[in-house]
Amino acid sequence: MPLARRLLVLFAVCALALTAACGGSDDEPGTIILATTTSTYDSGLLDELVPRFEERTGVTVKVIAVGTGAALRMAGEGNADVVLVHAPEAEAPYVASGDLVGGRLVMTNDFVVVGPPDDPAAAASAPDLPAALTAIAAGGRFVSRGDDSGTHKRELALWATAGIDPAGLSREETGQGMGATLTIASERRAYTLTDRATYLALRDVLDLAVVVEGDARLLNVYHAYLVNPDRHDGVAAKQAEAFVAFLLEPATQGLIGRFRVEEFGRSLFTPAVESPVGGG
Repeated sequence: MPLARRLLVLFAVCALALTAACGGSDDEPGTIILATTTSTYDSGLLDELVPRFEERTGVTVKVIAVGTGAALRMAGEGNADVVLVHAPEAEAPYVASGDLVGGRLVMTNDFVVVGPPDDPAAAASAPDLPAALTAIAAGGRFVSRGDDSGTHKRELALWATAGIDPAGLSREETGQGMGATLTIASERRAYTLTDRATYLALRDVLDLAVVVEGDARLLNVYHAYLVNPDRHDGVAAKQAEAFVAFLLEPATQGLIGRFRVEEFGRSLFTPAVESPVGGG
């Protein structure tokens, strides 16, 4: 087992006092490491789902919320048991290499471009997404996560689609998660790309409004994968499989679809069974 993984597991087990000797027997439910994007954490969704799984199974879930790129690297190094990520093109090489197996669509939501409520670049009045980005490039400031996350990868792809080199923009990279990046964009009176769930969860403390939404290129797809135990020693395969199965259960899918609907008047995530890209 890689040293980094041993340290993560040891910390989780000791901190939660699962055993007196920081070890485990075959009779104990065990611990899994879930490497996931910050949007599932910042939105509060994992706070809704993980305790239910832990209560039912006795398995402890150690959540490592990082950008998708970092979560995939953890998987490739054998330092996680399961990942929940949202960058299909970045996921593909790990599937091809055999580091990730059993991929399943869990849910979708969408990205939105947010900016100052007075929209100084007039992005909201642009006829389409590339035109809106062109307007921001010409007349606005932009704050990027710059952290190799799924959101950062999508941002770069959208600039490319619009024929814009982000190196030439008034653009700041935070190197931080979505919540921190939204806060900085609000403080800077700048635009940024965000998943809708995190924006809605933090909207009341931000001076930002949605200026671009609804384009098909803004669809945000979340997959869960198992880290392949045949390639990486120490993977808690049975527990990880149980977690992915839990995410796909009808009751859990229903919880995902209802998550914070009463608060925001709309679903923050669309469960796989209702997703426009199918439930495979």
